[in-house]
This record gives sequence, C-alpha cells and structure tokens, in this order.
Amino acid sequence: MTRLSAAMTADLDVQARDHLLRVDGQEDVCLALYSPSTGQARSAAALTRLVLPQSGERSVHGNASFTGQYVVRAASEAAKVGLGIALMHSHPTGTGWQGMSGTDHDTEKSYARVAQTITGLPLLGMTIAGDAAWSARFWQENGANCDAESVRVAGPSLRMTWNNTIRPAPALTAAQVRTVSAWGDTVQASLARLRVLVVGVGTVGLNLAIRLVQVGIQQVSVMDFDTVEILNLDRLITASRLDAALFRSKVYIAMRAMRAAATTATPKLDGYELSVCEPAGLRTALDYDVIFSCVDRPWARAVLNQIAYTDLIPVIDGGLAIDPFPKGGMRNATWRAHVITPGRPCMQCTGQIDGAQVARDRAGLLDDQTYIRTAGIKAPSRENVSLLAPSVTASMLAQFISLTVTPGGFGAPSPLRFSLSTHTLEHLPQETLDACPYEQAVSQGDRRSKLTADHRAADEARSQRQRLARTARVRIGRTAQHAVEQAARAMNRVWAR
Repeated sequence: MTRLSAAMTADLDVQARDHLLRVDGQEDVCLALYSPSTGQARSAAALTRLVLPQSGERSVHGNASFTGQYVVRAASEAAKVGLGIALMHSHPTGTGWQGMSGTDHDTEKSYARVAQTITGLPLLGMTIAGDAAWSARFWQENGANCDAESVRVAGPSLRMTWNNTIRPAPALTAAQVRTVSAWGDTVQASLARLRVLVVGVGTVGLNLAIRLVQVGIQQVSVMDFDTVEILNLDRLITASRLDAALFRSKVYIAMRAMRAAATTATPKLDGYELSVCEPAGLRTALDYDVIFSCVDRPWARAVLNQIAYTDLIPVIDGGLAIDPFPKGGMRNATWRAHVITPGRPCMQCTGQIDGAQVARDRAGLLDDQTYIRTAGIKAPSRENVSLLAPSVTASMLAQFISLTVTPGGFGAPSPLRFSLSTHTLEHLPQETLDACPYEQAVSQGDRRSKLTADHRAADEARSQRQRLARTARVRIGRTAQHAVEQAARAMNRVWAR
C-alpha cells in the first residue's frame, strides 16, 4: 500500500501559522497549492504557496467558513500550472496530530470532487493544531479519504509531525538508554521514526549507516551499485578478503553490518543495488525523510542536490580532500559537511558541483580514460584515508543532529570545513547565486527537470556480479558464507532474549 505524506518549507509554514493561528483564538481557513512528489512506495504533496482568501471569500465566527468561489478560484489557479489544492484550517486548542470533526469531514468531502474535477488531483486536507503540529489526508473523487503518515517542515531545522496510528514510535530498548538521556523520550520518538537513506556505502557511508541504526532509528536503508574490491579493505569496516573474493556488493556488506548493530527491537532495513542517477534510484530516494549523500561523482550529487529543493527532502552532504606533497608527505587534509535544504545554499552555489562536470559524468565521459587524457581534465578524486574518514562521519552526524534535534533551538549551520594542518573550523560563506536553477525549483516535485537516465557504470557493475555469481567457486563460497552468517544471527537472537 502506498504511504502518504505532505511537506512544506519553513517559510511557508510561518506564513500559514501567521494566518491560521489567530491571536483572538478563533479558527481560520485558507487554501494552498501543492505539487505531487511520487516515490516508489510513497506519494507526497509538496506545498508551493498559499492562496489567501480575498474579501468576502471567508468568514470567521469562532469557527470559519468560506465560499465555493474561493475553492474554484484556487483550483483554477492550480490547474493552469498542473498543481493540486490543499484546504487548510486550524484547531487552536489542539495539540499533536489532529483528527477531523464531523463538520471538518463534511466540509472537506463536499469539495473533494470539485478539486479533483478542476485540477485532476486529489484534494489535500490539512489541519494545524495550537502547538503548530500539522496533520494531513488525501481525498478521492468518490469521497473516500486516506490519512498521511507524516507532515514535514523542511528548512534549517526539520520539524516532523507523526500520525501515531499509522506510524507509531518504536518501543525504547535497554540498548538505547544512554542515547535517549542526551535528548529525552519525545525527541527519540520522532528521531526513531525517520526514514533515512544513505546513498553510497563506502568508507563514510558505511560508518554512517551503522551509527544511525545504533541510535535506534528503525528504518535505515542504503543504496550503492558498487562491488567490494581488495583495494577497499583498508577503509571499508566489516568487509573482509572473503567478501572481495566472492564479489559481494557494498550493499550486502552494509546490510550485514546494520543488522548486527541495530538497537531497535524491530529494525526495517533495506538495501538497493541501484544508482540514484537511474529513474528507479530516484523513485526510491523519494520515499525517505532524510538522505545522506556519500557519493563523490557530480551526477549523483546533482540529483540529490535537486530533490533537496524540489521534493523538500533534506540532504546531508560531506567529503574529504587530501592534499599530498608531490614527493611524499601530506600538505593538508580538509573535510566538510553541510545540509542542503531550503534556507541553506545548494551544492552548486557552494562550489561542490559544477554543471559542466555533471554533464560530462552523465554522458559517461568521466569513466572514459581517453577523453580525460585528451581533454586535459582532472579525473574524479578517489582519495580516502581510513584514519580521517571517521572525522567526516562525525561532521555529517553533527549536521544531522543539528537538523533534527536542534540543540539549543538552533538548526543546521552554514557549510563547515575543517583544516587539519591549521586545526581550524571554518564557517564557509553562503550565498545563493543569481538565477540558481536548484534553489528556484523549490517544491516542484514531479515537475522537476529530468536529471536521471540509464547509468552504464551501474549496469556494468550489476551484470559483472551476476556473471561471477554463476561460477562454481563463487556459488560454493557464498553458500558457505551465508550458512555461517545465518548461524551467527540465530545465536544473536537466542542470546538477546
């Protein structure tokens, strides 16, 4: 069954609260436009802007009422640009996720067919409680409605409201006692329900995935199309020579490590041997609330950079750069981390991706050694140091905590960079470039520009693993390894009782 959710920017949330949560305590109402954002297993509504009532279109009298003409006007505006409409109203004395009163139900149901007929999209009903918690449901033309599982407000801080019926908080476990002591039960209950995706499970990504399940997040997934090689073993924790000999995928290694490290009683872990640059990879990414970008190629980073704005899914990006002396020794090393979300600069504006490099990567030219040599461009860097990679992991996790827990009431900072030689932490200047194509595409959802395509490198990696898996040596080795791992998991379950 498809999951449902709604999302808006922090700026739009402020505008809606200013209108709906009145100082006189009366209920109020307004309409908004939304763009569909369709993932593999989740359909979301990304709100684009409010359509405030004009004179005579709504009346406030303890409760609030509005005219049919108001709905028709908003729906007509939406239809012109391929959007749907949301009917928003307030419950000033309520807290948390709100159900509908009989009047709420009848009012929204009465306009569901009008909205569907004019826009071709379901009516989105939304309620804001007095504590600024949102709730949402989608109405079909036949008058049936389905509740969303969550509403997220994306900005320098990520604020989630959860439908406790559909998405209850997982029970705390003894292994989480010290984690919970850092921020309390309420924060943990929200944090544990986030759906988090780690794209790229190399050195940093694998570290992140393990830490995320250890903190008690119930659903952590990983995406990577690559295969474990001997040259990965100096930095890919938990991977072994046997894994390389059996041509295991990096996703396989990550899933094994996450299952062993998870502290929640009911982990829901998924692995995808996909590239986020492929249509299937993008659809999968759209199912998540937060994404960690642990990829070094410009095309993949551009896709993630895009959906942070078009689909209001915060992306936490980080990386490590090594600067060696030509004759040996290290001149410097730097690592950086930042959150890509409305209200913070995108990767292009901070110089982390370049449009020309994205185009070359998409065309497969960055895998073409002849092109790289004749064009005189720098090949993609793959430098990494196992001893420094945990610093990148820590920086990205600090950004994640700032985004979701907001210590001291502060959200995610501007991009940060640490210089190892001078031991200095820099707050990098954040400036949005004029006519930035990413930051101007906020809440476009399915109307986003197409960046995905068939990814030859991903196809080749998967095909090679499938071909090698058919050899007798690998089949026997994998069968034996699987039996040992299953026995270890069974013992772990027995001793955990």
